[in-house]
Amino acid sequence: MTFRASFRVALVALVALLGFSLASAAYADSGRVHIRIVKAGFVIGGSGGSGTLTFQGRKYPLSIGGVSYGFTFGASETNFYGTVSNIRRASDIEGVYGQAGAGAAAVRGAQGVVLTNQKGAVLTLSGRQAGLIISADLSGLVLTIR
Repeated sequence: MTFRASFRVALVALVALLGFSLASAAYADSGRVHIRIVKAGFVIGGSGGSGTLTFQGRKYPLSIGGVSYGFTFGASETNFYGTVSNIRRASDIEGVYGQAGAGAAAVRGAQGVVLTNQKGAVLTLSGRQAGLIISADLSGLVLTIR
């Protein structure tokens, strides 16, 4: 095989691979999310909650659980609203979302967060926090469809 023929074959393979990658990304969709999380702790904390994913005209109930480790003292409730992007089906929202952060809330406070799971789903959330909590911790959140 000559150099020119090899170059053409490689170029066609590269274009086909690039086209496939772009096409699969183009099929990704997004949805709306509402999540209610209750968090409490003293050094080791726990969180739990529920929510709803609205995706392609359907509503899916969500279950949330999590654990945190670091400096955590108090309890709070947060209602998050936002979007989930880069999903192809509702089940892509399921997974483990991790974060490191610091914050404090006395009675009321605002929060915003962007999280990604192992499937590439991106949660962009903002909301209101109520309670008395001070934290500087590593936390993980597990989200599943009920």
